[in-house]
Amino acid sequence: MIKITYVEHNGREHVIDVPRGATVMEGARDNGIPGIEADCGGACSCATCHAYIDSNWVGKLPAKEAMEADMLDFAYEPDPSRSRLTCQIKVNEALEGLILHMPERQA
Repeated sequence: MIKITYVEHNGREHVIDVPRGATVMEGARDNGIPGIEADCGGACSCATCHAYIDSNWVGKLPAKEAMEADMLDFAYEPDPSRSRLTCQIKVNEALEGLILHMPERQA
């Protein structure tokens, strides 16, 4: 299990153990984390799992693929450098301690 910290827009933190191979979105959904709606279930066809990656982690994640970058245009207040769709981030050992922040609302 990999520890990931999900920070709600109001600052409340949730430190969750997420299984390797799951997505960051699945970790939030399966643990009832507020702020990740995941309407499409991880198909990268909506932007309701949008989150801002903590600035210390941005460079440690794999680059966005074109489909994710396009879908982020539909996210609420996307940040060009920090916004990611959590359904597109696979959990592995390199993500131990990842911190992400929820937007005020989802699109």
